[in-house]
Amino acid sequence: MSGHSKWSTIKRKKGAADAKRGKIFTRLGREISIAAREGGGNPEANTRLRLAIAKAKASNMPKDNIDRAIARGAGGGDDGVVMEEITYEGYGPHGVAILMDVLTDNKNRALSAIRTVFNRSSGNMAEAGAVAWQFDRKGYIEVNAEGVDSDELFMVAADAGADDVIPGDETITVYTPREQLSHVENALVEAGYNVIDSSMSWLPKNPVELDTESGMAVLNMLEKLEELDDVQNVFSSLNITDELAKAMETA
Repeated sequence: MSGHSKWSTIKRKKGAADAKRGKIFTRLGREISIAAREGGGNPEANTRLRLAIAKAKASNMPKDNIDRAIARGAGGGDDGVVMEEITYEGYGPHGVAILMDVLTDNKNRALSAIRTVFNRSSGNMAEAGAVAWQFDRKGYIEVNAEGVDSDELFMVAADAGADDVIPGDETITVYTPREQLSHVENALVEAGYNVIDSSMSWLPKNPVELDTESGMAVLNMLEKLEELDDVQNVFSSLNITDELAKAMETA
């Protein structure tokens, strides 16, 4: 399983508490609203909205919450709230590169909260572009591996334009060029595969492997960043080994 896929799996297994607190619904609602505001409220004609809705449903977000988020966005922002999308960059413990996709109505609040996590975790914020060059922007699709022939899935994904397919015990990860994400996802769904996650991702060009203790320090920081309301996604150059994933899941 790829590092990104392992991190996604860890978040899903530890996500019940987030759902109870409502934080994850707030984050997903913002993502849906801005997608609807930019591309309209029809998910069939708005790929970003469709992906955001799929992610919300996977997290058991109530349909009424989803519908309200769509209406809020498609209504053109009548609530007076202006959301801003920003990517912040930095280095965590042991020099691990970190990128954070942020969606916020208060840039100063978001930056202050992120900076606090970095300072408390022995990390450092970086200027725009100082870290991003170490990553490729890719489409990311996760498919339930149960009962799936990975070779057959590879053929479907490759024919649709995928870059890479990485088999795993629980999930199969598919990476695509950024502009091909929707096309590849549609091809997989039409072929009968169970897509459980689909989004834009930052993929590290040179993953960093650390021992378990050092890796846990990085993962604990990533988890703190993920918990911030304004942070939508967190990506790092850390290579999450099987041992590190198991240690994090039981922490």
